[in-house]
Amino acid sequence: MPGFDKALGVHPTMVALRARRAGVLATNMANADTPNYKARDLDFSTVLDTQFDTKRLETSNTRHLPLGSKQLLGAELMYRTPLQASMDQNTVELDVERAKFMDNAMRYQASMRFLDGKFSSLRAALRGE
Repeated sequence: MPGFDKALGVHPTMVALRARRAGVLATNMANADTPNYKARDLDFSTVLDTQFDTKRLETSNTRHLPLGSKQLLGAELMYRTPLQASMDQNTVELDVERAKFMDNAMRYQASMRFLDGKFSSLRAALRGE
């Protein structure tokens, strides 16, 4: 249904990605005291590049590594570099994680409101209003 996908744009993907990112950030916070735990985050620029770029990456040989092996919904799951190193090699910084979690939650709500408006418009159009 290309028309429906075009009407909603990138927002359904971004909502799913933000929901997944909330889980990744929550896992980071839950492991703040775990020695050697490495904080992770999703790379949104990968998703945006994929969504708006007409050039898609493809493997040219069956022996190449599969695409997306470290990706979630088109976003690469990456390790975060801490601002200050810890003695136990844990890279979680709770203040940073909390700020990123709140920012992600606000952006998730904004995307949901946008989608709600799009669905309301589509319902009105189907009703002939």
